[in-house]
Amino acid sequence: MRQIAAPFLALSLLAAPVQAQEEGNGLTLMEEGARLFLRGLMDETDEAIGGLQDMAREIEPFLNEFAQEMGPALRDLADKVEDWSAYHPPEMLPNGDIILRRKVEEGGEDTPEANPDGTTDL
Repeated sequence: MRQIAAPFLALSLLAAPVQAQEEGNGLTLMEEGARLFLRGLMDETDEAIGGLQDMAREIEPFLNEFAQEMGPALRDLADKVEDWSAYHPPEMLPNGDIILRRKVEEGGEDTPEANPDGTTDL
């Protein structure tokens, strides 16, 4: 009988639900740990958001100046380009020029060949 009772006792101990210890406010230790962890994340996030707001205040004048100077040029470019998906990403040439190459249908030449002197015919 003892040989049979020992495995049943071991199985019942393993299968029994583990009772969670409760804190004074009714939360289990796991719940309290999760609450403290999330509180820490929220505190760190608050500090990061405060830093982003300070940085936004610092760069706001530069963004306004950029919008005033580049706005008309970007508006003209947007008026000329109907479908941005018809172009490759912008490229900077060795001389500093920035170009937008139009994508070519299959079977056509995709990019122009560079000249021996390193320049590109557009």
